[in-house]
Order: sequence, then structure tokens, then C-alpha cells
Amino acid sequence: MSRSKKSGLLALAGQAARTGKVRRILGVDPGLSSVGWGLVEIGGSRIRHIAHGCIETKADRPQAERLFSIYTAFKEVLAAYEPAESAMETLYFARNVSSAMPVAEARGVLGMALAEWGLRVREFTPNAIKQAVTGAARADKSQVQEMVRFILGLEDIPKPDHAADALASAICAAHTLFLE
Repeated sequence: MSRSKKSGLLALAGQAARTGKVRRILGVDPGLSSVGWGLVEIGGSRIRHIAHGCIETKADRPQAERLFSIYTAFKEVLAAYEPAESAMETLYFARNVSSAMPVAEARGVLGMALAEWGLRVREFTPNAIKQAVTGAARADKSQVQEMVRFILGLEDIPKPDHAADALASAICAAHTLFLE
């Protein structure tokens, strides 16, 4: 991790320590077959991993049933961990618009659950997330995953990949001030 990247996180953590505020941030990596989620807290002098996981749906089930399953399981995550902020990668579909539609629908039910919980969804571009986590907007997936592991002090890269991506979104949000 570069010195400037680490000092940026410490400055935000220091601000949280001075105000006494701990920020609990839920990152989300949306998808129809797999929704990654990851929770971090920033406060005191560091960012801390709380939990991560994945909500899976079966491809042989009707799409409406899969979306409802995502919605209900995600509400359980919200109730269990009570995040104060949320972050999600913006939808990007340069190659295949038809595969983006189910992801967009999953994003919709996730956004609805977050709104129901009273959280605003903070969206970040893929490049902004990579920049926040690695210091380079063109970092590859393995570099992002390794930096998520390093920043959160984990022994292993979080699995599955969707959960690691969700944690990267949460780390990106931790790098930015949340002003209402």
C-alpha cells in the first residue's frame, strides 16, 4: 500500500476518532445468480472487517422468484448487521446488454431494500473503486482482491469473488466522506 493511500485512510479514521463516530458501511456487488455483500467499520485508527458473504440463486428458478429471494435474504443481512451506509458499483455493460438486464433488476430489488432500511445507495464507478483500493484505476481483479485482504488485515482473500468485490465497494465508500 502506498504511503499516501494509507495516510488517507488514517486521516479519515482520525476524523472518525475525533468525532467519536464509527462508520458501518455495507458494500454490495449485485448480480442475479450471486449477490456479494461485505461490511466494514471505520473508526478509531483503522478500517475493520465485520463480515462478508454471498446470496446465491438457482438458474433453474423463475426470475421473479430469484429476485424475491435476493430481496428477502438481503433484508436479513441488513437486519443482522444494521449498516449506516451502503455502497454499490455502478452498472457497466460495454459488451453484453442482455446480461446487464438481470443485473439491473437485481440492483433494483437491492436498492429497494436499502431504501426501505433508510439508506441512500452511494454508487461508484469500477475505476473509482479500483483507485480507492489499489491506488490505480486500471488495476486488475487479483490486485483489487489482494489489497482488500491487506487493507482489512485478513489472512486470505475473501471468497467468493463477489464478496471481495463488495468489500472493495465498502472500502471505497470508507475513503469518501458521507455528507447528508
